[in-house]
Amino acid sequence: MDLSLPIISPSTGLDSFKNNRRPSRRVMVGDVPVGGGAPISVQTMTKTKTGDVKATLEQIRRCEEAGVDIVRVTVNDWDAAEGIKEIVKGTKMPIVADIHINHVFAIKALEAGVAKVRLNPGNIGSLERIHTVLGMAKERNTPIRIGVNSGSLEKDILEKHGYPTAEALFESAMRHVEICEDFGFSDVIISVKSTDVRLMIAAYRLISERTDYPLHLGVTEAGTIRVGTIKSSVGIGTLLAEGIGDTIRVSLTDEPEREVEVGKEILRSLSLASRNVEIIACPTCGRLEIDLFKVCEELEQATAHIKKPVKVAILGCVVNGPGEAAEADIGIAAGGGVGILYRKGEVVRKIKESEIVEVLLEEINNFQPN
Repeated sequence: MDLSLPIISPSTGLDSFKNNRRPSRRVMVGDVPVGGGAPISVQTMTKTKTGDVKATLEQIRRCEEAGVDIVRVTVNDWDAAEGIKEIVKGTKMPIVADIHINHVFAIKALEAGVAKVRLNPGNIGSLERIHTVLGMAKERNTPIRIGVNSGSLEKDILEKHGYPTAEALFESAMRHVEICEDFGFSDVIISVKSTDVRLMIAAYRLISERTDYPLHLGVTEAGTIRVGTIKSSVGIGTLLAEGIGDTIRVSLTDEPEREVEVGKEILRSLSLASRNVEIIACPTCGRLEIDLFKVCEELEQATAHIKKPVKVAILGCVVNGPGEAAEADIGIAAGGGVGILYRKGEVVRKIKESEIVEVLLEEINNFQPN
């Protein structure tokens, strides 16, 4: 199995990078388009017991504030099957039901009006049961995400390939896709996830070459906030940079809104999403002359929910500070307890270190994007 990554020439250019999206069919998840050139959406999954409707809706609300587009909840028992009805009624967010094995829970979720169902048709029993679920989904125009995971491949596919490979993930996904196609159901989104980043990249590349279904990107069970952010950024970011992917989910052992924040930042870093407040700060060194850690933390917290595309640079020394601060929309070059405020490259005035956060917030609120 060749998991080598290609060398991308810098001559490709930024415009070419932005326009190299893989063509895919469009699927609607509630009112959110996925694929077909639509903006890349960010998903997450609630961590509460779905039967606890109040707690689940509260998590969904926090994710909505963080900028999520689609939220998935597990429907794994009868309490969850009852709770999903109230959850769908209690939020405007498109809700995806996560179903494994039991087709009855898929039926209950569809009856509740979910925007999408995540299941693998081949795993929910007889052909009659499969057709019942597909028929209900088709009648309601509800799409299905087929989610294949390297840790749960079918026994015969594992025996054939020896271990999880890109071809094995592709074969498993297409087995479920073919069940849908044979029934005449085509509102399908596909994911082929793995905890192994290189395997995940190779599998998505393969399926992107051989199908036009929209792709849901993710590194499954990525881990804690530090490790999971790195693995997800490498895996998801590599594929997005190649034009592969239509919706993403960052899987973290943390609160779901943190997943959303990381996902949004991956998109922003590739200019694939409109920016909110972007804070740029120097990595610091022995030249640092202000408490930059405190300033950045306070400003980040204060601007977390400001929906305005503005770049703010905070530099803590007089060597690189003035030039870099002048390149941002709003900038501070600080040293010796004072800072020079820049606005669109022009020096505005000198301020005290203790005033930096307050002044920057005022400048951000007054800033008018071009």
